[in-house]
Amino acid sequence: MARVLLRRGSKALAARSISGAGARLEWRARRFCSDGFQERESMDYDVVIVGAGPAGLAAAIRLKQLCDREKRELSVCVVEKGAEVGSHILSGNVFEPRSLSELFPDWKKQGAPVEIPVSEDKFWLLSSKHAIPLPSPFRNHGNYVISLSQLVRWLGTKAEELGVEIYPGFSASEVLYDDNRVVGIATNDMGIAKNGSKKSTFQKGMELRGRLTLLAEGCRGYLSEEVIRKYQLRKQSGAQHQTYALGIKEVWEVEESKHRPGFVLHTVGWPLNTKTYGGSFLYHMANRQVAVGLVVALDYQNPYLSPYEEYQRFKQHPSIRPMLEGGKVVQYGARTLNEGGFQSIPKTVFPGGALIGCSAGFVNVPKIKGAHTAMKSGLLAAETAFEQLAKGSEPAKLDSYWERLQNSWIWDELNAARNIRPAFHYGLLPGLAVSAFEHYISKGKLPYTLKHGRPDHLSTEVSKKHKPIDYPKPDGVISFDLLTSLYRSNTNHEHDQPSHLLLRDPSIPEKVNLIDYAGLESRYCPARVYEYIPDENEKLTLQINAQNCLHCKACDIKDPPQNIKWTTPEGAGGPGYSIM
Repeated sequence: MARVLLRRGSKALAARSISGAGARLEWRARRFCSDGFQERESMDYDVVIVGAGPAGLAAAIRLKQLCDREKRELSVCVVEKGAEVGSHILSGNVFEPRSLSELFPDWKKQGAPVEIPVSEDKFWLLSSKHAIPLPSPFRNHGNYVISLSQLVRWLGTKAEELGVEIYPGFSASEVLYDDNRVVGIATNDMGIAKNGSKKSTFQKGMELRGRLTLLAEGCRGYLSEEVIRKYQLRKQSGAQHQTYALGIKEVWEVEESKHRPGFVLHTVGWPLNTKTYGGSFLYHMANRQVAVGLVVALDYQNPYLSPYEEYQRFKQHPSIRPMLEGGKVVQYGARTLNEGGFQSIPKTVFPGGALIGCSAGFVNVPKIKGAHTAMKSGLLAAETAFEQLAKGSEPAKLDSYWERLQNSWIWDELNAARNIRPAFHYGLLPGLAVSAFEHYISKGKLPYTLKHGRPDHLSTEVSKKHKPIDYPKPDGVISFDLLTSLYRSNTNHEHDQPSHLLLRDPSIPEKVNLIDYAGLESRYCPARVYEYIPDENEKLTLQINAQNCLHCKACDIKDPPQNIKWTTPEGAGGPGYSIM
């Protein structure tokens, strides 16, 4: 079953459900709202969810399951900026099925794409030439090697079967407020040219209004960050700032003789220096496919460091290259992830809604997992929302979601792991020592909590303190130039639209970043969005290739003067992941 918005001119008419040979039109209560220039249509729901990822879809499904069980009717809408459900989803992923089992106890019988159990679980410390085996702390027995984008598509199908309305290809670009309460979201206008004029294809954005709004945008969500700032949600919970990492990932198709379904490998050490936190992964999936990636914490100091080039170097390690030789890359992508853990969780409730999943930041960094906690947060929020809406009290409140979260296994799990990530602020070996003590001996019960260092953008040092890194040229067999990799991400944007990457001060790239940080935008971006090119006077100026954007959000996080602002482009733009 698929649902799309039918439009005539700039007016959205209805939500259409297509199932088999028949089709029906579902009409919602609609009204027209004026922004001073042109009316935009509004559709009303009980719950509006932004983001069709693990958290958003788990919440939508649980709401409809409760409706079926309690014989009640609630309208639930999910809006997704990707062209298809799953097309913007990228993750490792060794999947812990704990929350999926809560959602669908018979998920195996129902055909969930969770099929390859972990068969081997290895952990190596790499030097430039050697791999030193270490005891694996990950305890992946009972977990599965999956494609999260495929699982999300399956969840989307299940949600629609239950009556959830899903609208892919529509970017939520604005939070709607009424008397300091969130009352829904608006999608952005489509069909605007680069010069700001309206093209013949112009369509006004829509308002999707909800009695409750759940933000499930993923890491560094555009609307989520606005709400966190507006309601001072980190201050309310006493949380520290969020810290982040950038994950670079490829899916390879390897030779049959080298394929070991369920084989899991994690490494630390080379190619990163001892002051830079990060590590690699290599997961054998089904169909001779292997997920390979490198995660680099964005609090790195050296502005000459390129996460993309470090990943290319990693694949050339003498213990890694033989696993890939004879194979080919099927897909490429990149995404930032939350690493702040327990210390960085904001209050997840605000007037009219809640943060769920990575919009709040529930990744368990030592486990290298976040899908199970994201889904659980969606279940908790949905159960709270159903109770409130079923009571009929207005305005509905989600305060007890915050209490449920603190009493859940999410809280216990992240609290136990709270000191491991910040311990690496002191270097690789001290970090490994503290991690081993916390993991094997204290079990996270020590009476202190380590704090994070400075925010990622302030951790970057000026270029004069470092030497440029001479990265090897790609061989076209194991390592590749960036544009070749970008092509494999299936990234596409409408070229004739205003850039969604905004500069608060257009002069700062040349006056600050180029001089003080050697133009680091051109290196931290994994999609060559930012390039310094000579103008007619041979002066280097910043060129922004917004059409290349993978929506990873690294620029929004790492830019030292915080001059770059990532906003939502037209819906359906961005990467087109299918097996990530």
